[in-house]
Amino acid sequence: MWRNLTRIFVPAQTQRNLISAAAHWRLCATMNTELEPKLYCPPSGVRGMTSLDKDAFTQTITVPALQVPTGVLNKVVKSLKKSTIQRPGVPKIVQDKEGNADFRLVLLDPHRVSSISSLSEAEAEALRAFGVSEELQDYEVKLTYDNLKSEEVLEAVLPQGQDVTSGFSRVGHIAHMNLRDHQLPFKNLIGQVIMDKNPGVTCVVNKTNIIDSTYRNFCMDVLAGEENMVAKVKENGVRYEFDFSRVYWNPRLSTEHQRVVQLFKRGDAVFDVFAGVGPFAVPAARLGANIWANDLNPESYKWLQHNCKLNKVESKVQTFNLDGRAFIQGPLKQELCTLLKGETSVHVVMNLPALALEFLDAFRGLLQLEPACEQNLPTVHCYAFSKEDDPAADVVLRASRSLGFPLENQCSVHFVRNVAPNKDMMCIRFRIPKEVLFCRNEEKTEPTEEPAPKRQKCDKSTDST
Repeated sequence: MWRNLTRIFVPAQTQRNLISAAAHWRLCATMNTELEPKLYCPPSGVRGMTSLDKDAFTQTITVPALQVPTGVLNKVVKSLKKSTIQRPGVPKIVQDKEGNADFRLVLLDPHRVSSISSLSEAEAEALRAFGVSEELQDYEVKLTYDNLKSEEVLEAVLPQGQDVTSGFSRVGHIAHMNLRDHQLPFKNLIGQVIMDKNPGVTCVVNKTNIIDSTYRNFCMDVLAGEENMVAKVKENGVRYEFDFSRVYWNPRLSTEHQRVVQLFKRGDAVFDVFAGVGPFAVPAARLGANIWANDLNPESYKWLQHNCKLNKVESKVQTFNLDGRAFIQGPLKQELCTLLKGETSVHVVMNLPALALEFLDAFRGLLQLEPACEQNLPTVHCYAFSKEDDPAADVVLRASRSLGFPLENQCSVHFVRNVAPNKDMMCIRFRIPKEVLFCRNEEKTEPTEEPAPKRQKCDKSTDST
């Protein structure tokens, strides 16, 4: 019940998130027979194919056609646009079967038009007005692999009775899939079909394991195409380049990145604790904020610096290759001592939803040696996963425990996206209470740390190569 109530009261922004997520590249091979008529289905002999044989999909079908004088051809086609054949690569207009240069044949959708009476009154009236014969002709169309949609190919090939629904995310030239176990014997065929049917996709990969516990990057299996993992993407007007196999990037977070960045203003101080390749840091710097961006993964750190240069914001961003806790208790603490004496708004972004809440205790007593103040306290934007029926309440409770201070009625929680059945990604926003930041009698607790990197760096982006 609580999960349903949460859905009801989520803000309008959440709806845009859901629409944006649904708009990412999807492949659904669970066919609706009314929308995808069986006439277009490939021959039954392709069932069970594991190595793509395009010739095996070739077949001939018969469709109705109208003989139309060339002088009114364009007007007739426009009038019949709802009834003409709609197939990838199949022309609507072909030569007259008798070779009469004064006429062309307009091919009709065989599932909408079985006789001339199938046409709407407006369509029939248009034919009469243009002097077109209402006699339908049969026309044979050769359907090949190229004329089929990706879902039609996979529906015909994969075993009957099994769920063949699958999806992919588009990351530059890379299509990233999450295949299920029963689809794995067909993985190379699936990869080839996805690449063939999606212009611009030259590499198809499958996630073979969970996110790497150290650096959040996936283990990849190349299903089809080139093994070039350096992707070039554009998100909200910002360009990014990175090695997709060695860093974390999720195109479904585009709207969330934009939502948070829009909360910043020119001159704000933004500390990005788990910055990745820069989806928060770079656009915030373009907005005019001053950025301190950190990531433990040396590969993410490298591409973060690269993307700062790529977008000409390296002068606005200081980059760090540290453990998240070390970043909070080091560079962030050092800068915060000065920032709290001024009027600059301070934001802390913590986008590591699997662990970020456990790093909040790093703020306990962070400025215990400084004089306490209530003005200009930092605003934290912290991400978390939740499997609870009331994910918002769960995140508030866990954040409060980590801080050692109750956040009820002092925070807001935003639903980001559903990442799996009964698993939501949330973002909690709050100002760090002075009782936490300036606490002098903090109880010592066992910290949560990221694995130590082989080497740590701390430089300006301008020093990167």
